[in-house]
Amino acid sequence: MDLRLTGKRAAVAAASKGLGRACAIALAREGARVAICARDRDEVEAAAEADGLVPFVADVSTPEGAAGFVRDARAALGGLDVLVPNAGGPPPGGFADVSDPAEYARAFQLNALSTIAMCAEAVPAMQAQQWGRVVAITSIAVRQPIPSLILSNTARAGATGFLKTLAREVAADGVTVNSLQPGIHDTDRIRQLSGGATSADGIPAGSVGRPADFGAVCAFLCSEQARFITGAAIPVDGGASAGLQ
Repeated sequence: MDLRLTGKRAAVAAASKGLGRACAIALAREGARVAICARDRDEVEAAAEADGLVPFVADVSTPEGAAGFVRDARAALGGLDVLVPNAGGPPPGGFADVSDPAEYARAFQLNALSTIAMCAEAVPAMQAQQWGRVVAITSIAVRQPIPSLILSNTARAGATGFLKTLAREVAADGVTVNSLQPGIHDTDRIRQLSGGATSADGIPAGSVGRPADFGAVCAFLCSEQARFITGAAIPVDGGASAGLQ
């Protein structure tokens, strides 16, 4: 299927590895021109060179860094049609482990304010051109909170509320806003949280997710064919979440 993304201009945050990189690669393979960012210069430049992407050094854990990445990507690409907000996850821990409210503030800044800042920088121009796609990477924890990840559960739920509200406000301008909720995928983050190994226990599909499969879903949501999908929070988890919604 031709997703009609040839020539579209995309910015994918925190994309030197993991699911962000998978989304960037999927978009590039569909013909989009893709800018990515990461904090480590060597890492992001190596990823960009390998996959034909445009690299930027940026720290999207702050609103200023997140907005700055979008501005830089837009300037380099001559505009922006697609935005994939993404950031690393906060430290693990449950209620008893996280006693300082400032830790929640830092998590919210990382996983909610960064998304808000990127959208604030990118979406008005998408509205003006009457075409745009926002596909944020959140977590299956929004649908079914994950034990010992209280910071991530809280912050990503906030981001999801913002994205749903934004989607309804800009839909008539040709801009769709969706989020993808990854479950267990074969990424550095999952290996770090699980002590170095990934397990398919509890996943009906019988295996952990492949980042490339996740990227393919992201690319589809950015396509012309997905024009009538907006405000959706879509699990990509091999059937692991048990809820009806």
